[in-house]
Amino acid sequence: MTRILFGCIVWMITLNSVAQVVVPLDRVEQMSFIENEYIKVGIDLNLGGAITYLADAKKNENLINNSDWGRQVQMSFYSGPVPYEPNGKKSHPAWTFIGWNPIQSGDVAGHKSKVLDYKNSGQTLYVKSIPMHWPLDSVPGECVYECWLTLDKNAVKIKSRIVNDRPDKTQYQARGQELPAVYTNAPWHRLVTYQGPHPFTNDTVSRIRNFNPVTTKNIQWAHWQATESWAANVNESNYGLGVWNTDVQQFSGGYFGDSSFTGGSYDAPTAYIAPNSVDILDYNIVYDYNYALILGTVDEIRSYVYKNSKPRLPEYRFKNSRCQWYYQNTTDNGWPIKDELSIRLQKNATMIGPAAFWKASDAPSLSFTAAYPPGVKKAKIGWRLFGGNFEEKQSMEFDVRGDGKFHTYKVPLHQSPEYRGIITGLKIVLNAGTEVEENNIVRVRSISLK
Repeated sequence: MTRILFGCIVWMITLNSVAQVVVPLDRVEQMSFIENEYIKVGIDLNLGGAITYLADAKKNENLINNSDWGRQVQMSFYSGPVPYEPNGKKSHPAWTFIGWNPIQSGDVAGHKSKVLDYKNSGQTLYVKSIPMHWPLDSVPGECVYECWLTLDKNAVKIKSRIVNDRPDKTQYQARGQELPAVYTNAPWHRLVTYQGPHPFTNDTVSRIRNFNPVTTKNIQWAHWQATESWAANVNESNYGLGVWNTDVQQFSGGYFGDSSFTGGSYDAPTAYIAPNSVDILDYNIVYDYNYALILGTVDEIRSYVYKNSKPRLPEYRFKNSRCQWYYQNTTDNGWPIKDELSIRLQKNATMIGPAAFWKASDAPSLSFTAAYPPGVKKAKIGWRLFGGNFEEKQSMEFDVRGDGKFHTYKVPLHQSPEYRGIITGLKIVLNAGTEVEENNIVRVRSISLK
């Protein structure tokens, strides 16, 4: 059975579009567990420390699907080139479009990732591993994965990290990332989330369509903005597993299987969720993200999110990361990020921010702190309305000073009649209407709503 790879923002497939690959899987487990009175979680040290077990501590009914090494709850990252064929080694023909894709558990040919170190204190788990490239046959990633797991009542809090060490120093285009990939067994197939315009008000949740009852075993793709940053796969009793990533609002999900919705951990039917971001992964990047797996009813899952959330206006300070901003028509000076982004001023060079949520009335202006080279006079900010896309009318030019010094520009967004209602994202055209010498650098320190 092939891994079923859902959406992930940039591309999507159906299982019928790939050849099924049946490989003998070595199911010898080396488990390490932590538990409290609410929840029990286990990682498999024979699968790179991926989470292969999660259950109510009293019931011991595992919710996690382990049909192949592309399932589990695991780290998975994407970058170029596409296809990725190191030293001439070819990708499996069903997966050439994925490109560079190390995953925590193992590869399509059944080779497992290698654990380098782990610790279990009884309250916390730590694991460090070398992942395998999913599309290839026995090709380890030129990177290291690390995970830290702690329990918080009915939730598992996880910090994940990739440390890249690629010899290929190309800055490839940003790709959609899974933060993380979560696969549950078939009984937990009902995909529930909040995607409305009134987050954190206990407004009605949504059931996301992730199954096509007409075409057996086809995947019904789903992509949405989860304005409370969580989604859950639950059973017919509304009980199951939620995933919450407070830094992410773009989600994807789906279900593979028939309408019986039956099957266990080693059976093919599965439901999927992933919080998604679009990120550049430099050859030497150190990239962290945090999320929580929450066990309970939909109300209990949402209650945990509410208790631990602190909604605020978007503010991006580029001290040591890109804050999930990426580029079109340009690149920057790469990793590490040190207090600023140094971006090449090529034609139509554009910064695009992550999915977000705020009311225009709560943030009438934007602050943009940057240092421009000589010759640049204008930049342009654009915004996306709730449920829509970026449009030219939803933008505003503003003057900048090309003197090489940092200035904070206050952009009066409220003066545009198109800046209204709910806003869900920003983009900045760094050089609007002025031709400058190619590869001049603009240095961007922060972007914030006021």
